[in-house]
Amino acid sequence: MKIAFDGKRFFNNSSGLGNYSRDLVRILATFYPDNQYVILNKNQSERGREILSLPHVSFKETSKGSLSRQFKMGKDAQNLDADIFHGLSGELPLRWNKKPIKKIVTIHDLIFLRFPNYYSFFDRKIHFWKFKRATEQADLIIAISEQTRKDIIQFLKVPESKIEVVYQGCHQAFKEYIFPEFLEQTKMRFNLPEKFILNVGTIEERKNLLGIVKALKDTDIPLVVVGRKTKYYSRVRSFIDKNNLKNQVLFLENVSMHELAAIYRLADIFVYPSFFEGFGIPVIEALFSGTPVITSNVSCLPEAGGKDSVYINPENVDDIRAKILFLWNNESERKRRARMGLEYVQKFTDENIAKEMMKIYQKV
Repeated sequence: MKIAFDGKRFFNNSSGLGNYSRDLVRILATFYPDNQYVILNKNQSERGREILSLPHVSFKETSKGSLSRQFKMGKDAQNLDADIFHGLSGELPLRWNKKPIKKIVTIHDLIFLRFPNYYSFFDRKIHFWKFKRATEQADLIIAISEQTRKDIIQFLKVPESKIEVVYQGCHQAFKEYIFPEFLEQTKMRFNLPEKFILNVGTIEERKNLLGIVKALKDTDIPLVVVGRKTKYYSRVRSFIDKNNLKNQVLFLENVSMHELAAIYRLADIFVYPSFFEGFGIPVIEALFSGTPVITSNVSCLPEAGGKDSVYINPENVDDIRAKILFLWNNESERKRRARMGLEYVQKFTDENIAKEMMKIYQKV
């Protein structure tokens, strides 16, 4: 088969949708090298360059012109005689010619409909129109969790028979052995505490970093945070400053993927009290790293975390505090949950995800 991908996120996004796009192409090309994988975009970037060096993975520049992604990318894929076009981020091109091609779209979440207060009126309208149009055009829709599948049926009125669930994985760095020397280098470079809890993800209201910071007030537990800052950061910073927590909360910047993997290994607990996720890749990263997880009992997070993660009500600061203290003060329980979590997370290995996705390509 020849499979063409919308490469916008592959080349332009450093996290989230970008990681999903790059990981998917990488694992498909690794486990099914007999197919051809073509990444379509206006231009390339350093991101994903090593994936383009894999056999049968290539870049193709899309036709010139404004809105070429919407009006020309689909036709470009057809003119390359691609069997399948896969939109990796909830969108499909609007224009096609008469050449046969099957269309698949991945939808990650419908948070803009569940939590409209996080989005502007204009963004909500545009997102809804794009997603609705893509689901109508697609021969098959991939949801990245059971929660997202239910949301697609509920909010976009798509028949269940048109949707398949294929979970996400995470970057290979979180599954590889890390030499003790590199762990020590990373610890020294970022001046990490001897013992700490970790939070990873964009610092935005939905991910609820403020809930963790409030829970740590009147404790001596250090928190390390890795994530891009948004306006919400100022609210978190204000609480930290007012409550004299600045020596307790450490924000890291310019962290490479391999350094991040090392930081997960060094952490004693990973805490992720998000109000809602499409999937929650950081939970998977933590479990692959052998770090016990505390996360929310909502949306897809129990799907990602499995039965041996610790679950909290993200609205309840006292609950977050109690669960953190429970694990922080109980090393044997941390080790038990880390061991069981590592067993559970094997369902998200590259091989399993590649197999599930290839079944879908063959099906269409």
